[in-house]
Amino acid sequence: MKTTRSIISAAAALLLATTPNALSHPHVFAEANLEVALTGDGAVEALRHVWRFDDLFSSTVLLEFDKNSDLTLDDDELEEVGKVIHESLAEFDYFQFVENAGKAVKMTPPEAILANYQDNQLIVFFESKPVEKLALQGTLSFGVYDPTFYTAIDFSEDDNMSVAPLPASCKKTVVRPDPDEAIAMNQDKLTEAFFEDPSSNDMSKLFATRLELTCS
Repeated sequence: MKTTRSIISAAAALLLATTPNALSHPHVFAEANLEVALTGDGAVEALRHVWRFDDLFSSTVLLEFDKNSDLTLDDDELEEVGKVIHESLAEFDYFQFVENAGKAVKMTPPEAILANYQDNQLIVFFESKPVEKLALQGTLSFGVYDPTFYTAIDFSEDDNMSVAPLPASCKKTVVRPDPDEAIAMNQDKLTEAFFEDPSSNDMSKLFATRLELTCS
């Protein structure tokens, strides 16, 4: 019989998914929503994430964490799921990236990741804030991606990336890079090592859908 520790370790391995033989294509799929919340004085207050995972991965999490075998995840079980995800994604900056004029913006780790299990799907929620004040000036970029290529996080509609409220002085654009164009434009940076082990670098961000705000 598996101990609680071994169950958590197994689920953590699924959530981290960093083994080299799993890097050729995504094995976990999530439908995402990202809201960029703003303060009243025209700065980024927080990024609010919602990820809804595919049925197969969700059923695997259910199997690992359903301690009382009632075929659902109770509050204490969901809390354990959230803790494992929180710990597992820490080294990957929670799959989020923020840039100001092309330079990375440091974000605070979320205080917690909340989990829910609804319609046979695992859903997680979390919020992250800029370490320093991030004013709406110039070009800001926001996105979500898994640097290991194991998890595919998809924004199926442009409205799944939103700004609240969007100032009149800012233009919102959802950018969906074409993989062939991204490779062609960055051919000199995409070494053989990148294709053999994408987790060893940060170039997979080139293919991530991102929200851009251009503000005057």
